[in-house]
Amino acid sequence: MPGTSGKTSRIVGAEQSSRPNVNIGILALQGDFQKHLEMCELIQGVQARTVKTVAEIEACDGLIIPGGESTTVGKLMERYGIDEAVRRRSAQGMALFGTCMGMIMLSKDIEGSDQQRLGLLDVTVRRNAFGRQVDSFETDLVVPAIGGKPVRAVFIRAPFITEVRGEAEVLAALETGEIVMVRQGNILAAAFHPEITEDTRVHEYFAKMAAQSRAARRN
Repeated sequence: MPGTSGKTSRIVGAEQSSRPNVNIGILALQGDFQKHLEMCELIQGVQARTVKTVAEIEACDGLIIPGGESTTVGKLMERYGIDEAVRRRSAQGMALFGTCMGMIMLSKDIEGSDQQRLGLLDVTVRRNAFGRQVDSFETDLVVPAIGGKPVRAVFIRAPFITEVRGEAEVLAALETGEIVMVRQGNILAAAFHPEITEDTRVHEYFAKMAAQSRAARRN
């Protein structure tokens, strides 16, 4: 399948499933992991905890990689063998969700950088694509996969995706065309911070992905 430009709105939807019953880990090496934990704790059927070790990741049905500083987190993941553990568990079907820095870490290609990454998501990203901290902004984002009213999306020194390839699909783009949310099988990535709003729907969507992945592994 040919690549898709970063300003193409190849938007897709997805069916919603029943309430999940899953174990979700939030990688707590650095970044805003606490807010993700608080959000997950609001969702019925989700057992959430922060994780820092390979053994803790092995016990997860889904793993959230939060915002933070991608160079630092990449080095820490490599030092403690977490990167290989995440790649292995992803290949086994564990669901992954990266927000902001987490999206960068999941991506195969990062413009102008050879930093450590997981390289699981078949996209190219641009770091700090909207500018510095002072250029942070909020907007309403239509996400057909989630449905209902628009998602309030908060962008803080955020990346966006400049190219989508292979099986990666666009879930949401800004009105100006920048791709800011994608899914590739059991991997979800967003350039924004859903954990600092009061809307749990993005995390609910991921929890259902994790439940579906776990059910598929057991069949």
